[in-house]
Parts: sequence; C-alpha cells; structure tokens
Amino acid sequence: MHHLVFEWSWLPQLAQGLTITLEITATCIAIGIVLGLLLAIGRVYGKHIFYWLSSAYVQFFRGTPILVQLFTIYYGLPSWGVRLSPFISGVLALGLNTAAYQAEYFRGAIQAIRAGQMLAARSIGMTLPQAIRYVILPQALRLVIPPWSNELILMLKYSSIVYMVTVMDLMGVAMTITSRNFRYLEVFIVVALMYLALVLIISRLLRMLERKVRIPGLGVERR
Repeated sequence: MHHLVFEWSWLPQLAQGLTITLEITATCIAIGIVLGLLLAIGRVYGKHIFYWLSSAYVQFFRGTPILVQLFTIYYGLPSWGVRLSPFISGVLALGLNTAAYQAEYFRGAIQAIRAGQMLAARSIGMTLPQAIRYVILPQALRLVIPPWSNELILMLKYSSIVYMVTVMDLMGVAMTITSRNFRYLEVFIVVALMYLALVLIISRLLRMLERKVRIPGLGVERR
C-alpha cells in the first residue's frame, strides 16, 4: 500500500521554481497588455491594412495550439539561424499568445464605451489618438478588469508548459524531483496547492483593484 510521504527538503526547490513561474507570468502578461492594447485599437479604430493585420494576428494565435507556438519558436527558429534560450522562447510564445486573447478583452471594453463620447471628444478638437488615450482607455481599462482577470489566472497555469523546453519553473522542478524519487502523488499535490494559493491571492488582489478604480455607473446602461 502506498503511503503519502512528503520530504520538506523539496520545498526550497519548489519555491525556486515558483519564482521562475511568477517571473514568466508577469513578463508574459506585460507583453500581452502592451501588444493586446495595440491590437484592440487596430481592430476597433484601424483602417484597412491595420485592421486586417490585427485581425489576422488574433485569429492565428487564438486558432493554433499554444504548444505548437512554443515548439515553433524553440525548435523551429534555429533552422533559420535564430536561437533563443528556453526562458526567452517560453516568454515569447506565451506573451504573443496572451496578447491575442487580451486584445479581445480590450476590444470588448472599448466597444462598451458609448460612441457619443468619441464624437464629443473629436468635436472639441481632440485628435483620434488623444481621444483614445484620454477619454476611451481610462474607462475601458476599468471595465476590462473582471474579464481580464481570467486571462491572468489562465496564463499563470499555462506557464507550466514551458517545462517542455527545459525551463525549470514550478512544473519543471516538480518533474525533476519526481524523476528521482517517483513520488508523483505527493509532489503534484503540493504543486497543485501552490498554484491554487496563487490563484486565490491573485483573485483577491484583482477584486480589490476593481473596487478601488470603479466609477459608479460606468458600464451600466441607462434606461
């Protein structure tokens, strides 16, 4: 009969892997926010080539498996003479992928702002970029927090695939430990609890942020 046995000596190794997981998640989300905003603006306000390029990007990265994207960057690019470290490959693949999903969250939030606000901004002499920056985005970024929080949580969990290109994140460290002692159940229960704790903490922080930046009445359609 198998007995659960957890060795406390595993914790420092798992903690080190957890640090890498957080670094990957934060970097990918940052890439996704910047690129996702540009893509969303391109899809809402872009003309011709900018609209089609933004749409093609979103469709490609949402329509292909993230693992394929990761392997294409890590294993495929070297055939063109481009060699990236496992960490950079993982961050690039996840960052480009989450940008496509974040673009759709941002696009929905932007389109939720009443069209009259853009017209009013333009009528007082604002350029389109000024109206987007000072009128549309401050409201859209508040509205997007609840749905966008799902993407942050998903990216935290999706980051675990980078172990497949030898990145020693939380999952990579767990796989290394289990390859030596075969205590799969014990190790992965602890790993699952660590991910769960992170998700709960992030969810709590995002709810606090949502309440802090909320504008009463914003996003509620008047009858």
